[in-house]
Amino acid sequence: MRGPVAGRYAQALYDIASEEKTLPKYKSMVDRIESELKEVRGILDENIELQRLLYHPQITAAAKKELLDQLFKGKISEVTGNFLALLVDRRRETYFGDIVDEFVALANADRGIIDARVTTAVELNDAEKGELSSILARLTGKKVQTSYAVDPSIIGGVIVRMGDKIIDGSVKTRLTTLKDRLKAIS
Repeated sequence: MRGPVAGRYAQALYDIASEEKTLPKYKSMVDRIESELKEVRGILDENIELQRLLYHPQITAAAKKELLDQLFKGKISEVTGNFLALLVDRRRETYFGDIVDEFVALANADRGIIDARVTTAVELNDAEKGELSSILARLTGKKVQTSYAVDPSIIGGVIVRMGDKIIDGSVKTRLTTLKDRLKAIS
């Protein structure tokens, strides 16, 4: 249920942000709200006590909204502040991190940017990372924001995750496929 809920709220916020006028410091209201959402998420991620208060089911919505108002008044736009209050009123504050991720994905899709998560068995050097990023950009026709992870259990090769697509060129997967074929033969 997390995905659909986060997607609906992120889409609604994105629609509102897209209609707002642009501001001098930001290219658009979408950029500003994205920045504010990331900032709020960063503060929440760093403060476990704040998370406990905000996500606790027995703390009233009014108390949570007052806390958010005290923390962020004057630091975030009215649109973002109202959105946070709406999440609290609807008891959706626990979905906040997922909503931020969905909002960023919507913004990046409009910008022609795609996120790629690359997993390799060993750390890649900068030249290899650059070459892989340019190959992914050519394949997708979009600008690619790449993040890297190392997982020795894949033995060799590379696994690329872009949205709901996975390109699995790992030795581990090839060995598993070979094993399954050999079992089917015998």
